[in-house]
Amino acid sequence: MIAVYLLEGTETQGFDAESFFLTFRVMFARCFYMTQALNFLPFLRLFLLFSGLFLGVPALAQTPDFSAKVASRATLEAQARVEKALPREDGRDLDFAQRGFVGTLKDPIIRDAQQQPLWDLNAYQFVTDKAPPTVNPSLWRHMTILNKHGLFKLADGIWQVRGFDVSNMTLIAGDSGWIVIDPLTRKEIAAAAMALVTEKLGARPVKAVIYTHSHSDHFGGVKGIVSAEDIKAGRVTIIAPEHFVEEAASENVIAGPAMGRRATYQFGTGLKPGPQGQMGSGIGMGLAGGAITLIAPTDLVRKTGETRTLDGVTFSFQMVPESEAPAELNVMLPAKRALVIGEIATCSQHNILTPRGALVRNTLKWAGYLTEALRLYADTTEVVASSHCWPHFGKAEVRDYLTKQRDNYKFLHDQSVRLMNKGMNATELAEAISPPASLAKEWFTRGYYGTYNHNSKAVYQRYLGWYDANPANLNPHIPAERAKRMVAALGGADRVLELGRKAMNEGDYRWSSDLLNQLVFAAPDNADARALLADSYEQLGFQAESSLWRNMYLSGASELRSGLGSGDVPVSLDMVAAIPTAMMLDAVATRLDPALIGDRKLTFNINVADRKERFAVTIGNAVMVSEFDQAHASPDVTLTGPRPLIMGLLLQKVPLAALEKSGLKVEGDRSAADALQNALEAPSSRFNIVTP
Repeated sequence: MIAVYLLEGTETQGFDAESFFLTFRVMFARCFYMTQALNFLPFLRLFLLFSGLFLGVPALAQTPDFSAKVASRATLEAQARVEKALPREDGRDLDFAQRGFVGTLKDPIIRDAQQQPLWDLNAYQFVTDKAPPTVNPSLWRHMTILNKHGLFKLADGIWQVRGFDVSNMTLIAGDSGWIVIDPLTRKEIAAAAMALVTEKLGARPVKAVIYTHSHSDHFGGVKGIVSAEDIKAGRVTIIAPEHFVEEAASENVIAGPAMGRRATYQFGTGLKPGPQGQMGSGIGMGLAGGAITLIAPTDLVRKTGETRTLDGVTFSFQMVPESEAPAELNVMLPAKRALVIGEIATCSQHNILTPRGALVRNTLKWAGYLTEALRLYADTTEVVASSHCWPHFGKAEVRDYLTKQRDNYKFLHDQSVRLMNKGMNATELAEAISPPASLAKEWFTRGYYGTYNHNSKAVYQRYLGWYDANPANLNPHIPAERAKRMVAALGGADRVLELGRKAMNEGDYRWSSDLLNQLVFAAPDNADARALLADSYEQLGFQAESSLWRNMYLSGASELRSGLGSGDVPVSLDMVAAIPTAMMLDAVATRLDPALIGDRKLTFNINVADRKERFAVTIGNAVMVSEFDQAHASPDVTLTGPRPLIMGLLLQKVPLAALEKSGLKVEGDRSAADALQNALEAPSSRFNIVTP
């Protein structure tokens, strides 16, 4: 009877965060009244029992709940607000995404040679009807269109394969074969895409491949459609923008381990597709498994306006470097009235600074290239397609699409700079900037991939760097040390947990995540803090319109609950082979541990026999300097052999004796080579992100 009285008027069919404190206050008031009228102690014990078991407050010890959760009331309300404010649906995107459909693979599972699954074409088929509470309604609508897969006809003689991984493959019929623009990300996936093309359109050889830019999702599948032998025999031409190889290599070598680890968060590679899991990548599906391959270009495009005639088809190129990639071009087919715009105009605002990490992109140049594309191509283009997302059809539609894409990036740049010059720091201007109504009403300007919030900070970083001029931020404590002081200042772990729960109950997940992150970094073994922070990240992920933000929040939640997954991010052997030796030696220098090399001074001559290259390498002041086409007069040691053996010594740390048996020649002081090898770290991409 007492229990009934205590619970009367409270919600007993389920518990949500918002009702927590109301219920708590009702029970506390009733318990207080009864302790005044009756004997105090029994009812105090009863109150503690119900507050601990029913409400989940830490009155009694509990096992932390690391399970996935449903959408909270605050998330439900946030989703409702988003849905109410969405642009009018006119059906154009669905029409464009479905137009020209030819067919898809009968078996949706693409497998490797060992029959291991690499990609499931139907992985996102759950995205139908109305959005569930755990997915932002705008992102859900976006995915209903993005998940169309198969072969599509764009114009006479032009087709695209879409939905086979994060990117698209475009095919143009020449006189005797195919010209392929961007052969997807993985060898096996590209081969499956070409098998579909052959099944539907007949067998034709690939005569040329065009890489639009230097990111692996636009060249990684090349060996699935052509071979290195085809290139050597002159049967296939490979065209790319100037500096393609150097830029493709640089993003995967110097900072490769860090970028690879961060990319697992960006693309949600540890998450399963689903209403409570991964929802694609904003400009495509997830990342497929398989091998990333690379064949070096045989022909480089250097200037806008250059043309090539490939298997009877004329192509004109627009150079757009320092936009979405350091080396990038667009492709116009004048006779077909078709423009393949690479990645500077897609179905979403793009990233000015990708969350995985890269050089900050030039937003002003990006907008300028779109202005140039309008001037060069808009009057004659009937279809514009990109290497992600779906195409746009019709001359008026093409002009409107490119104009608003341009204006979206120009507005982002100009207003970020305007607010920056008013004294706002990156966080402040990101909170203040939002697109004008004329741009906000367009679906393709929304932040499914990049966001105004993230990108405005990138514009700030490009101009002013990481420091916001506030001396308090000039030399702060490292995160773990700052966290310990912050938790102590707030009153200790229990108090921070209490504040974190309060913020979550109020639906302020940005604040609860901030608070609980401090506690996790101060006390990483605090299971309650990790469990609650995971719940907070999860709700932010559910609410995110950007698929990348969703992936990053949910990846963080997953690792807090289950720990760090196993295995390093794999390295493409083709990528390693394509990297210039000078760049590879620069990467080796970043692995030199000062504590291990100490004050030793060493000199090496390295002769790369198979490439006819020589380098003078100097070690001193805990620095490694490599000079191309130079040699020391009296080196400590000279290493001569093919590049794989030399890199085996410096990158893979294969024992010197084993390399000598394979053909490496060592002349001079062997201990110098051993000293250098022992002082080189082998970096791992298995480092913590959401815990210290």
